[in-house]
Amino acid sequence: MKVVGIVAIVAAKFLIPVGIPFAPFVFGWANFVLDTVDGDLLVPLGLADGTYQPIDKIADWATYVGMAVAARRLRWSIAPWVYALFAFRSVGQLLFLITGAEWWLFVFANFLEPLFLVYATAGFFLKSEERTAGWFVRHRTLIVVLVVLYKLQDEYVTHIGNIDRTELITNLFS
Repeated sequence: MKVVGIVAIVAAKFLIPVGIPFAPFVFGWANFVLDTVDGDLLVPLGLADGTYQPIDKIADWATYVGMAVAARRLRWSIAPWVYALFAFRSVGQLLFLITGAEWWLFVFANFLEPLFLVYATAGFFLKSEERTAGWFVRHRTLIVVLVVLYKLQDEYVTHIGNIDRTELITNLFS
């Protein structure tokens, strides 16, 4: 039964990105939620961390491809940002997969995903690329600052400090 759970979760990690170009808000957020909890599910099911990390990073890369395709397909004004951040993070992913050194994932932080989710969410509610692009231009400094701050702490906690978020949050409130 554990193998079925592992296969289902890993399959979802590769199938959800396929939907991102067609429904960026829905599939982008579904991917974010799954990527947030997958390690907490897969490792207890018996997937070794040494096996989980490469699978996770390759699945993450599939997500980034979906994001780049979505930006192009939907003709988003931030497409050049998406492509640049895709290339930037891809370098970090490749260096991690070659060396196994997680600090590369901090150095080449994943700014793409939170930026994409902000833009996809705005687009979902604003219902037009023109309105979304205008909103983004008006708020881009705040968005960039928040994305950078969020992602640097996230990458540090995950890949440098290797801090379990559940324990971190529990300790903050106890």
